[in-house]
Amino acid sequence: MILLRHGESEFNRHFSVTKRDPGIRDPALTERGRAQVEAAAAALAGQAITRIVVSPYRRALQTAAPLAAAFGVPVTVTTLVRERFAFVCDIGSPRSTLERSWPEHDFSALSEVWWPAATESEVEVNDRAARFCAEVAAGPDAEACLVITHWGFILALTGQRVPNGDWLRYDLTTPAGTPAPAGAV
Repeated sequence: MILLRHGESEFNRHFSVTKRDPGIRDPALTERGRAQVEAAAAALAGQAITRIVVSPYRRALQTAAPLAAAFGVPVTVTTLVRERFAFVCDIGSPRSTLERSWPEHDFSALSEVWWPAATESEVEVNDRAARFCAEVAAGPDAEACLVITHWGFILALTGQRVPNGDWLRYDLTTPAGTPAPAGAV
C-alpha cells in the first residue's frame, strides 16, 4: 500500500516555527499544503491505485479530494488511520459537520465525536496501526490502496518521520515500526 502524509496544515506551519501547539482545532491545509498535494498527485499519477483510505481530519480529507478526482476511485473514511491524539489539532470536526462539508463521502461508521478524549499512548497507536494493516491485508487490493494519513500513524507503521505531502510504499508483511527500505519515498 502507499502511505501519503497530508499536505501542510495551519498547525504544521505554526508548529514548525515555534515548536508550540498553536491551539488550532482540526486545521485546514495551507496554500503550501495544497501545492504539496498537487505535487503528490502528479508523482502518484503512474501508480495503480484502486481505492483511497483517508482519516476523517479536515487536512486529510482536503488532501484526498484532488487525488480522488484524479484517480476516480472510491474513498473510505476511517478513524483507524487518524493522527495520534496529542495536540489541539487532533480534536476533529463532528461527523455532522464532515457530512455537510464532504457529502460525497460516507461518514456513517463514525460517531458524532469520533476522536479520543485523551492523549493516546504509543502502544495504542501501534495497536490501531496493526488492526488497520490486518484489515487492508485481508482485502483484494492491498497493494493498490492509497492511505492518506498523518505523521504519527506513519511513524507507528514505518519508524520514519515523513514530511507533509510525501509518500512511501509500505509492505504489509513488514512488522509495524520497521523502517521502510532506503529510497522508498
